[in-house]
Amino acid sequence: MIYVLISILCSVTVGVLFKLAARYSINVQQAIAWNYLTAILLCLFFFKPDIDTLKLPASALYYLLGILLPTIFWILSRSVKEIGIAKTDIAQRLSLVLPLLAAYLIFQEKFSAVKIAGLLLAFVSVFLMLFNKGKGHRNSSIFFPLMVFLGFGTVDILFKKLATDTTMPYTSILLVVFCIAFPIAMLSASYQVLKSNQRFAIVNLLYGILLGLFNFSNIFFYLKAHKAFAQQPSVVFASMNIGVVVLGTLLGYFMFREKLNKLNFVGVALAVIAIILITLAQYYGS
Repeated sequence: MIYVLISILCSVTVGVLFKLAARYSINVQQAIAWNYLTAILLCLFFFKPDIDTLKLPASALYYLLGILLPTIFWILSRSVKEIGIAKTDIAQRLSLVLPLLAAYLIFQEKFSAVKIAGLLLAFVSVFLMLFNKGKGHRNSSIFFPLMVFLGFGTVDILFKKLATDTTMPYTSILLVVFCIAFPIAMLSASYQVLKSNQRFAIVNLLYGILLGLFNFSNIFFYLKAHKAFAQQPSVVFASMNIGVVVLGTLLGYFMFREKLNKLNFVGVALAVIAIILITLAQYYGS
């Protein structure tokens, strides 16, 4: 379980880094760009792909993912800034329901009562997590986490689709997508520099490297956990998602004093139950 625990810590740390970015005057777009360069170098070092087999992909899905990844990562950073780590982690983790809905609506997959109950609870928990009794809360407090929910769900669907590509191992697919995402993220950062008369700063490079280390480590140890528990994928799936939800909530509440009302805490509890039910239905056909 050590791989799962490390992956959970790395995932939540990404949110913490976004939370601290404003405090240290970090340009998030530049940091995101350097994050992908770091991920590329780490992919080459740890996965050791056969470079000769890598090629410019013909499928438009690779390029769509290359655009979506830095975009969603930026939205993630804005969501953490607007509503905090706790609610953002809930939105990100519960995005797992979108691939399930796609399987039901597009591929006519049959759903059990347990899976339907899990999906309904997931949507209710998202609503409760975003509920704010304050009169003056801004539209962005709902917009960004909803975009995180939709965006990460879409990315998950696209990655699952690309995973069916038998010409390359999954680690090579990750590398190719990162190689597409990096220049797109760098173009976005360069445009910002030119438009706002800013400059590339070494602090953003260093922060981006740190972000990339934790972002890649999250993926790396998650894959190692699945390899270690090859016969029990549900253990990894449930532990990872529940762990991030719980740890993100605790850190947000105690470390950053994020305000959570009673309904928000009910939303956290329902999110955990929803993940358990979806896991049971997904892996055991309940």
